[in-house]
Amino acid sequence: MFRSPIAPPLTLAATTLLAVSAVAVPAQAGDRSSGGPLPAVAARAETPVLHDDAQGGNADADDPAIWRDATAPGRSLVIATAKEGGLRVYDLDARPVQTIAAPPAAGEEDAPGRFNNVDLVAGLRLSSGRADLAVTTDRGHDRLRFYRIDRDRAGGPLTDVTDPAAPAVFSRDQAEVNEQRTAYGLATWTDRSSGRSYALVSRRERTGIALLELLPAAGGKVTYRTVRHLDLPSAFRLPNGRTWTPCAEPGELPQVEGMVVDPADGTLYAGQEDVGIWRLRADLTGTPELLDKVREYGVPGTYDEQTEECVAGADPGFGGTRISADVEGLTLVTEADGDGHLLASSQGDNTFAAYDRERGDDNEYEGGFRVAPAAGRPDGSEECDGAAALNAPLGSRYPRGLLVVQDGQDSPGDGDRPATNFKFVDLGTVLDALDD
Repeated sequence: MFRSPIAPPLTLAATTLLAVSAVAVPAQAGDRSSGGPLPAVAARAETPVLHDDAQGGNADADDPAIWRDATAPGRSLVIATAKEGGLRVYDLDARPVQTIAAPPAAGEEDAPGRFNNVDLVAGLRLSSGRADLAVTTDRGHDRLRFYRIDRDRAGGPLTDVTDPAAPAVFSRDQAEVNEQRTAYGLATWTDRSSGRSYALVSRRERTGIALLELLPAAGGKVTYRTVRHLDLPSAFRLPNGRTWTPCAEPGELPQVEGMVVDPADGTLYAGQEDVGIWRLRADLTGTPELLDKVREYGVPGTYDEQTEECVAGADPGFGGTRISADVEGLTLVTEADGDGHLLASSQGDNTFAAYDRERGDDNEYEGGFRVAPAAGRPDGSEECDGAAALNAPLGSRYPRGLLVVQDGQDSPGDGDRPATNFKFVDLGTVLDALDD
């Protein structure tokens, strides 16, 4: 996919204005703009609850990835981030298999490790041979961390293979790391034309995305180098001629978190939380296109320092109709013929939107769904941060594939303690709901 392995940085003037032309996405059945209700699907299983407090180890469920055991699909694994709680590994019954602690703080006054997003790389060539890897953004240290996956290894399937000399992704020194404008969202990608593997990493409270090439280091370790950097816009020219910037705490820009790359053509889909879903080349060349906008796009807001919240003004009507801020976990449901879906978590209204995977169909909207509670089943998913789908047989439990979604408000909860976990959903029921 690369025309040039190394090219100069590309910037879309993150602090200047951009008049955005969104990609036309026709209304379909199930689009709430046409009055159609969204179908509900139920989870089959859920992981044990995590608590983001001192008693719970400051563990906060965020983002999952699904690793398929090719020799025994029923023994596949879900690897998920728990922020300061590190990584969690689950089997297909949503039972814990392994816990990986986040690295400690570099010093007494420094930020601790905090694992934000996770993705997988298949068969990366290391000095010790090829291996499947789980890759995570360590927001606390502004680094990527790498874990080799060996399903039957004594002590657990994950082994840390991060090069100790791996550099910070965005920060120049520890003082900048402590400001926590650090590595945040993540998507991995292997370029089919070159065989090289990459990570695309977004920056917290900034609009930047970095392209990092993943490289073998001595002793079977993994490191990386920065290839290119791109800044998405932070200010937008509206049809009425006014300029709009999403409301945020002073000094913060509209960040990106949810990202996914289509391996077939190297298209990156990136969710700018308060803006919408961007479509661009995974090598960060060319011009990004805004595929869809959040409903709140263009709504003015004023930050209230006392409540630490934004007070919204009148809606000028320039937003989309399918997703509500924040737009979060993006994942692909792929099919062998190139068809499939791009799924996006619409965190603001606890739904998921589905778009056609094929760019030839301009990623048209194909409907949506909710992960809702049902009798005898786990509760649904609310304020979903991360999601992962795998459209492949996973043994008798999930013969039509699996969708894993984060639940930001697990029920029934535990008093006032923050409670999060992950829901496991039969992907077949999701596809059936989208086809109805």
